[in-house]
Amino acid sequence: MPEMIEKRVPAELLSAVRRDLKPVRPLAPPSRRALALLPVALALLAGLPAFWGLRNNFAALGPGLAWGLSALQALAGLLIAGLALREAVPGRELSATAVGMTAVSGVALFVALTLVTEYEVPLPVPPGVWVRYAWECFGMAAVGSVPALAVVAWLASRALPTRPAVAGAVYGLGAGLMADAGVRLFCWVSAPTHVLVAHGGAILFLAAAGAGAATVVERIKGRRGSGART
Repeated sequence: MPEMIEKRVPAELLSAVRRDLKPVRPLAPPSRRALALLPVALALLAGLPAFWGLRNNFAALGPGLAWGLSALQALAGLLIAGLALREAVPGRELSATAVGMTAVSGVALFVALTLVTEYEVPLPVPPGVWVRYAWECFGMAAVGSVPALAVVAWLASRALPTRPAVAGAVYGLGAGLMADAGVRLFCWVSAPTHVLVAHGGAILFLAAAGAGAATVVERIKGRRGSGART
């Protein structure tokens, strides 16, 4: 049978296929690959407030509640990133319902933690600095998410996502939640108008950035593959 196939297939095509065959290492399950993000999530949770300092209402909120809420958000971000790694594997894509539920659950948790913090220790935005505070927190959350976003984007790109924009949006959401878990520990404001707009805006921005980045990466991979075959 192999001899018959070789006779029917053009020699040039058969040679190109043989040159393209290379040994590969099996891809680990998404849950195991997501564990690679655990050190990053812990570093963001502890490193961001250590770098910028704990919030001025940290003592009033209580270490247990403050760290507990942020740890819960970081864990949620890690789980969402793990779902994105599953989405990146052909044949294991998430259903539309699962994608929607993931997004809704992540946003709902963020809103709930914001309201709990405001209820426990209300801290309004000082007069005259609303825009500056919002811009600073947006920037710190966006910049702080770069390590998590880079790692999960690399892990997803090692698979072959058939819907890169969906995978990228999901892991961007997860990276944003992980970064904001540390940001909320040093932000001086608990007012929902600030947190939802500045911190939430950064998370949504990262979801959009992840979708765009994943799409670009897959296009680059496709072009390289086409160039290698020619």
